[in-house]
Formats: sequence, C-alpha cells, structure tokens
Amino acid sequence: MNSAAWYRRLALAAALLTGLAPAHAQRASKKAKATQATAQASRVDPTDSLALRKIFDEALLRGQSYENLRYLTGTIGARLSGSPQAQQAVEWGKLTMEKAGFDRVYLQEVMVPHWVRGNKERGEIVGNKGKEIKVALCALGGSVGTNGKLKAGVVEVRSFEELRNLPEADVKGKFVFFNRPFDDALIESGTAYGRAGDQRRSGASEAAKRGAVGALVRSLTSARDDNPHTGTMSYDPAVTKVPAAALSTLAADQLSLLLKANRDLEFELQMECQTLPDEKSYNVVGEIKGSKYPEQIITVGGHLDSWDLGQGAHDDGTGVVQSIEALRLLRATGFRPERTVRAVLFMNEENGNRGGIEYARLAALNKENHLVAIESDGGGFTPRGFNVEAEPAMLAKLAVWGPLLEPYHASSLKAGHGGTDIGPLKAAVNPKALIGYDGDSQRYFDIHHTAADTFDKVHKRELELGGASMASLIYLLSKYGL
Repeated sequence: MNSAAWYRRLALAAALLTGLAPAHAQRASKKAKATQATAQASRVDPTDSLALRKIFDEALLRGQSYENLRYLTGTIGARLSGSPQAQQAVEWGKLTMEKAGFDRVYLQEVMVPHWVRGNKERGEIVGNKGKEIKVALCALGGSVGTNGKLKAGVVEVRSFEELRNLPEADVKGKFVFFNRPFDDALIESGTAYGRAGDQRRSGASEAAKRGAVGALVRSLTSARDDNPHTGTMSYDPAVTKVPAAALSTLAADQLSLLLKANRDLEFELQMECQTLPDEKSYNVVGEIKGSKYPEQIITVGGHLDSWDLGQGAHDDGTGVVQSIEALRLLRATGFRPERTVRAVLFMNEENGNRGGIEYARLAALNKENHLVAIESDGGGFTPRGFNVEAEPAMLAKLAVWGPLLEPYHASSLKAGHGGTDIGPLKAAVNPKALIGYDGDSQRYFDIHHTAADTFDKVHKRELELGGASMASLIYLLSKYGL
C-alpha cells in the first residue's frame, strides 16, 4: 500500500469514528453490523429461552442430583482409586445411568494406582526439653511411609529457590518445612491454589536433593483451622524417596512460631502409607445418540474417585451427579440432542489421571469427532458460568449465548482452564473447546482434600442449578454446534 492510499484509509477510519464518514462508508458499516447481527441470530431463536426455562424448572422441582449424591457419599463414601469403594462407585454409576434410560451405558477398563494411607498418621513438635506438642497432619497421596518413627530437626522455607540457596549443613538430615501460604490478595482462589501447589507436588524430591529426610508442607488453603489437606505428590525417579506430610494451617503457624524461638527443636513423624500394585478399574460412560449428527460428540464429565479422608462430596461427587443429571434433564424435557452427548465418570483424576488419558486414547484410536468437552470439578457451588480453553473465535461464538444464561447467573463465558480429566483430549482429538463449569469457588478450598468434604457441605439448590447450567449449554451446543 502506498502512502497516499494509507492516508486516505486513515482519514476514512477517523471519519467513521467521528460520524463524518461519506455515505458509502456509513452504509458499509451498517451492512457489517447487520451481517454480524444475523450471524448471532442464527445461533439463537425465540424457543431457546423457553427450552432453558424448562430445563431449570425440571432441575429445581424434580432434580435428582442431590439424592444421587446422598447415596454416593453416604452409602459408598470415599472412593480412592484401587479401593473397594471405588469399584462400588463404578457399579453405582453404571446402574444409575441405566436407570436414567440413556441409549447406551458401558465401561472403559483402565489400570489405576493403588496407594493406601494405613493407620492414622502422627506428628509431634519436640522441644529441647523433651516437651511434645501434637499437631494435625496427614500423609500426602503417593508418599512413602516413615518405617517407624522418624525424628529430625526442621528448616523452614517459602520456596524452592530459598531451599537451594541454603547451606548444606542447614538442610541435611532434617525435615524441610515448606510454609508458603495462599496469596489471599488473589480474587480467584483457584489461582492461589495453583501458585502454592508446587511445594506439595514436588517438595519431597526438592528436599531430598539437599539431603533432607522428609518434607512437611503447609496445607493448600486460606482457611485457618486444623483440617490437614491431602493431595497428590510425585517423586523424581533419580532422587531418594522421603516421606511427605501436610500440616494443617494452624499447625503450620504454630511450628513456624516455635522455630523462630528455638531453631533446634525437632519434629517426630510416623506414617504407614504404601503403594500397592496397580488395580483394574473403569471409566463409566452413558450416551444419548445424536439425531442429526451422531458422529459429533459432546462429552460432559466429572471424576468418580476421591481422596480417602472425607466423602468426596464437592470433589468430585457433585461433578459426577451433575454430569449424569445434565443428560437426564435433556431427556426429561423432551429434547433429543442433534449431536451425540456422553456423560463420563472418569476414574483416577486425583492421583494419576489414568481415566482421562485412557478416554482420550480410545477416542483417538476410534477416530472420534469430539466437538467439545465439558467438566465439572470445582465443587457444586452457585453457578457463575464457564471457563473456556479455545481459540478466540470459538470463545466469541460461545459468548453469544451469555444473555440466555444470564437469568440463571451462569452467563460468564471467559477464557480459562477446562479440566484435568478432559485435558488429554486436546492432543488426542483436538476438540474445538474444552470447557470447565465455573461455580463460586470462594469456599471450595476450605474443605478441598480434607475430612470436611462431606455431603452436608453441599447445598441442594446450588447443586441442581449447576447441573441445569451444564444441561443448558449442552442443549445449545447440540442444536447449533460450533
């Protein structure tokens, strides 16, 4: 483009902005806006708002999520991969979807890790005069045991960098105490969780590299209480395995305070956890076949396994029952999806993601066309909307439906993390979008991975509203595609 043409285009742009454009430019602008409006209108028709209202009426008046969750958490309970309870949950999930009348219900075999906690862990702060203070703690998932009682000094750090800069004599033969708290200035609690999580995942190996005998990790929460938070950790195969335990936040504060007064105090830890051979388990899949485009698949799911301390209610019993309910709501309101919709209850998200990996492997092997995948794994709290992993153009298409979801407070459609279980689909079959259900998460990490994650912490209306929000998005995706 020559300079004269460039200046003419610049002048025209300025005229458009000030309303002084020539008539033909104003007509072109109006035509573009009309085209955009037509494109948006083609993805919404007047019957959609009525259909969504029917979905929410069915959920709020006759929803089944809450009672399904009551059974899953109360009768079966915690469902750690490889446990008998995990197998019971598989059988329950298959029977529940069969009773819901889905077109097809089947299992996908997957081998999963089998870590067991053993007898209850014990931890004590030991002063230089032999005085002992018991603290609330739990083993991190995947940790080795202590082979009896393990007593050693303690060195406190806030980061891996700080640990690496310490003299060897300050670390060797001691426990490394990782005491980096949640950043409470962050509005999204999930972001705080992510930024603090490396010390739990890799702290034991980082400590062992410096000659430490174990790792003590501040629980990943902003709550100040005596509920220790477990969660998965992993070992560097090139480094000696040392035990790793999570301290409650009150215990962490107490240990930090006492260390400031006495750097020579010791900590005594006893854990009997161990890893057993892998066990055979299953993903549970329920499907409604599409009436027009059966080859296009919409997956919605949550993970069936949970940690062993509580009942796995918010993590992720709520996501499991919401995924089943989303399909049931479509059937109950008379909607036959144009694209195939699957509810998947994934196994082993918590300590391996084997179920998600296997689902993606089979999708690629069978050359399946996955349009989109949706996951609920952030608790069953009040809906806000959805987080979307997709190209900007795809996100813009989804955002057109925000006004339809606004009356139900689920209209936020923004860029964000889709989910761990559905993540492997990206490389395997490249869906157009990975979508994570977004509920209000401010209370989620108070109970996440703790003994307090129980059925009584779930509110019926919040849970049912979430399932209806997911069903509504599936309705729109099935009708209009992407």
